[in-house]
Amino acid sequence: MPRFLIAVTDSVFPSLDLAKAALKRIDFELRMAKSANADDILAVARDADAILVTYAKLTGDLIRQLTRCKAIGRFGLGVDNIDLPAAAEKGITVSYVPDYCIHEVSDHAMAMLLALARKIPLSNKLVQGGRWEMPAVVPIHRLTGRVLGLVGFGNIPRMLAPKAKAFGLRVVTHDPFVKPDALKAAGVEGVSFDRLLAMSDFISVHAPLLPATRDLLNAAAFGKMKKGALIVNTARGPLIDEAALIAALDSGHLGGAALDVVTTEPLAKDSPLLGRDNVILTPHTGFYSVEALQELQTKCASDVARVLSGEPPVYPIKAK
Repeated sequence: MPRFLIAVTDSVFPSLDLAKAALKRIDFELRMAKSANADDILAVARDADAILVTYAKLTGDLIRQLTRCKAIGRFGLGVDNIDLPAAAEKGITVSYVPDYCIHEVSDHAMAMLLALARKIPLSNKLVQGGRWEMPAVVPIHRLTGRVLGLVGFGNIPRMLAPKAKAFGLRVVTHDPFVKPDALKAAGVEGVSFDRLLAMSDFISVHAPLLPATRDLLNAAAFGKMKKGALIVNTARGPLIDEAALIAALDSGHLGGAALDVVTTEPLAKDSPLLGRDNVILTPHTGFYSVEALQELQTKCASDVARVLSGEPPVYPIKAK
């Protein structure tokens, strides 16, 4: 059997040793693109049997120029950077790793919620600046009995729900694709999107980025939220209309925001989100742990090896 050519579009890993180990079941050659632009990707991927991709854009135009590709493995749990219909047209199997960082992201979301609610970054800033002043951070409200609304109820929010409950929060969710039995098993109440907005003291965003969910949290949505509500986003930046978010913060209607993701990354140095005491920003690190990246490499590459061996992948994704 001829050696399989596997193209790597981009990578965030210190090395790809774990991916190579997972591919050892097949005879393969790995080729790395010089950059994540389309021409450099095509230089290594045009005649490749499979592609491993992290953040690079695999557009329909690029995918239609692939001559032998059978599998695309996404190092991640979102696939909004891959034109799925184009891949389906070419008969290419697309796989991802939907469960590799569910502990990390749910931990990060809970940590951001707590930091916002307890005003920890502001308190630290004041003390570091020589101000030991409790009045400067009041009011702070008790968590027990307050409501956390989860926008989406996939793997990560299902992991977040019991962590939030441990702090006494009542958890509700809006996800039209989740069956009532799953909600009942998790002890989480399903509500309409408008109801979630109206009743939640905290909202944590976990929806996938689709045309229908882009700017899901917009001016109209913020207007329906409780005055002083706090919002956390560890999913995808474009789920929130940033201009509307900034306006809601400026007006005081929204009490604060904690964002691990923004619409354009990295965040612009002159972004209006910067310099606010009620905004917490982290540089898209919610997914990260040493263990998560090890799991990600192994699972993603293993699925590509399975497809090239004529076996079904463990984590396939279908075009919608």
